Amino acid sequence: MSLGGGNNTDGSNAGGIFVQFNQDCTSLVAGSSSGYHLFALTPDDGVEEIYASRSGQDTCLVDRLFSSSLVAIVTVAAPRKLIVCHYKKGTEICNYSYSNTILAVKLNRSRLIVCLEESLHIHNIRDMRILHTIRDTPPNPRGLCALSPNVDRCYVAYPGSSAVGEVQIFDAVHLNAKCVLSAHDSPLAALAWSMCGRRLATASERGTVIRVFAVPERTRLYEFRRGVKRCVSIGCLAFSACGQLLAATSNTETVHVFRLEEETGASVGTGGSGGAGEGVGEGEGAAEGWMGWLSQAVSAGAGYLPGAVADVLAQGRAFASARLPVCGHRAVVAITNVSRGTAGARLLVATCAGALYVYALDAHEGGECALLRTHRLLDAPHAHEAPEGDSYAGALRGRQHDMTESERAAALGAAVSAAEAAAGAAGGGAGGGAFDLRDPAHFPPMRTPHAPPAAPAPAD
Repeated sequence: MSLGGGNNTDGSNAGGIFVQFNQDCTSLVAGSSSGYHLFALTPDDGVEEIYASRSGQDTCLVDRLFSSSLVAIVTVAAPRKLIVCHYKKGTEICNYSYSNTILAVKLNRSRLIVCLEESLHIHNIRDMRILHTIRDTPPNPRGLCALSPNVDRCYVAYPGSSAVGEVQIFDAVHLNAKCVLSAHDSPLAALAWSMCGRRLATASERGTVIRVFAVPERTRLYEFRRGVKRCVSIGCLAFSACGQLLAATSNTETVHVFRLEEETGASVGTGGSGGAGEGVGEGEGAAEGWMGWLSQAVSAGAGYLPGAVADVLAQGRAFASARLPVCGHRAVVAITNVSRGTAGARLLVATCAGALYVYALDAHEGGECALLRTHRLLDAPHAHEAPEGDSYAGALRGRQHDMTESERAAALGAAVSAAEAAAGAAGGGAGGGAFDLRDPAHFPPMRTPHAPPAAPAPAD
């Protein structure tokens, strides 16, 4: 669910910003020429800027781990260097340099994945130790990869070929290859995991067909046709948290939403069929209109039609759609609040032009989504920033390359002490809100020579 990145060869950050939703779509991150920004998505369809780095460094990649304080960034000035920060304290936890340009960074509560053009690096997110490197992958200039948000099924999906749509699935916990999917005839363009980590959505460079597979069973559960008139470039695929809906953006003005229906007795492999676990109840899977009737007729007489014709007619169509006010900008998408009922679901679309569009999505009836609100992300009121002299960035800005390790540690300690004192004063004394990385209640834990290792933090 990301776009942008100055290193991306498809021009997704050319003249714009990097935008990405976090793993549970509760917040949004943006990287711009002035630094990176974090936005909270509020229940009233609003957006609140909760942090702005104001580092002055052009940020081409940024990702936040769920709603924690852990942020990973890559700058245009140092495209081979990954910086991991605790944004609430303004501190840099660590940094790593790689042999080539970083094209993508993916996070979950167990692993951090760094994608280069011909390799993938798997880190343990608790101590940032490199656990494994997948070398000599097929050329992947767009940095296409996807990490399951579910740590119990911690799978990494990445292209297995630069000529056809083959997907390699790697187990990032047990560090072994899991399976290979032959998803499309054309090279891959987009990948997305469901929240449970059991389903993977894929799209190819042709952009006409979107497929959903069960992993690791390798079963094709759903097949949706985005359109038949033209081939497009799919920019983003995203599941809803419940797994019942799948959204897709492209280089056109239309955002499509597909429903992953569960029909008793339906054949696997077409839209409106699938396995248990994420589908809707019985009776809700019947397609409506003449396309539904035609699909049923095709299913009944599939043996009398050419295979290619039967496949096309049996593919599922969009359940809902939204039209963007402006086309031509790459966009990422998220589906939220499906559990609120018919009127509560929202379709969120963020573009590299810095706009966030909020649409009402009828999770039961579908149809055209109504635009509710438009937000200009970088025009939002700036979040409160600590005075430059009291912040980590202020302590190190302009001299971090000239400082020795001891000077850097002293400056960091002074900045952290000042920040904690300020937080304590704001909260009315000790315990008024200061953050301590050594406290196991905060994520991630920090180890020091004078303290035992911190216990694993509870899940966010």
